[in-house]
Formats: sequence, structure tokens, C-alpha cells
Amino acid sequence: MQEWLETCLPNVADSFPVLQQSILETLQMVLAAGLISFFLGVLLGTVLTVTRQNGILPNPAVYQVLDKLINLFRSIPFIILLFCLLPLTRLLVGTAIGVQGAIVPLVFGTTPFFARQIEASLWEVDPGLVEAAQAMGNSNFEIILHVYWRESIAGIARGTTITLISLIGLTAMAGAVGAGGLGNYAYIYGQQRNRMDIIYVTVVILVLMVSVIQIIGNTIAKRNTH
Repeated sequence: MQEWLETCLPNVADSFPVLQQSILETLQMVLAAGLISFFLGVLLGTVLTVTRQNGILPNPAVYQVLDKLINLFRSIPFIILLFCLLPLTRLLVGTAIGVQGAIVPLVFGTTPFFARQIEASLWEVDPGLVEAAQAMGNSNFEIILHVYWRESIAGIARGTTITLISLIGLTAMAGAVGAGGLGNYAYIYGQQRNRMDIIYVTVVILVLMVSVIQIIGNTIAKRNTH
């Protein structure tokens, strides 16, 4: 393996330990930001669904505030959001660079998008099922848990897949401005030094990551489609 790398991809072979570390950093960012964004997105998407005009807990004030906040953060390009959140990032994690410094802007950049995915999935649930659950005396929490969430597993899986793939792209962008990961590796060791093999290998690795996530997401969605 080492001999093949040195022959076909000499620049990658020279920086192989850095490549390994960059892959690990990208996975750390995706996992940490993905988990936080998942729970926040499910929470916000659920609140949006139940508080809208014909939801089970209609509350126009709550819905309008959340709706406008989500639209606000979704409208800000991620690279600008990175810089806007620098003071908050330093306050929360003590640094604005490296993997830790990337988590906060990644969560802010991903959660609003995922919340909309969740809202759309929950809103596709048959209203008849909700009405039947209400007629049986189920509480609002039981309706959310056993009707909205349970009936939306396939949609949530598809939304999670789309969000994770988008998150991988955001980590690469964050890496280019000092967050580490594959984006930083491709920029520092590839683009700045004009080593195209490093850039090509980075692209291949990112494609493999996306493919694995897509396959897993499709499998979960298929198994839970009625």
C-alpha cells in the first residue's frame, strides 16, 4: 500500500499522517454537530408542526417567532455565519479555530435546515391518525411520540441523510478557514502547494463518505416506508 502511494500519489504519501488526522477531524465534526443538530432540529421541527394554526397545540406567537428565526439563519451564507459567530464560539468553547471552534457554527448552519426537513416530514402524517389518537384520549405528548414521530421515521431518515451530506460540505468549507478536517487538508496541502493529487484524493474520500451515508439513509427509509 505504502509503495503504491509513493509511486502513484507521492504527495499524498508524504502527508499521509496528516490525511489520516484530517479524516478523523472531519468525522468528529460531522458526528458532534450532527448529533446536536439532530436533537435540536427534531425539537424545533416538532414545535413548528404542533403550534401552527391547525396543529394540536396552536400558538401563533410561538410559531411566528420560530419560523422567522429559522428563516433568518437559513438565509445567511455559511461562510458569513462563521465569521458572525466568532465571538459566541469563543465564549462557548474558548476557541474559534480547530474542530472545537467549528462545532458552534456548524450547528447554527445545520439546525434550521434540518428543522424544516422535520417539519415537512411531520406535516405529511395523515391528519386522520392524529384525530383518531385524540378521540382515544391520548395526550399531546403521546400523539407526538406515537403518531407524528413513529409515522415519520422514513421521512426523518431521508431528511437526516440530506442534512448529514450537507454537513459534510459545510465541514469542508469550515476547514478551508482553519477548522481542520479534509477541507483544511485540501486547501493547505493541495491548493496552496499546487498538489492536485491531494485534492483528488480528498474529493474521492468525501464522495465515499456521502455514498455511505446515502446508502444507510436509503436503507432505513425503505424499511420504514408503509
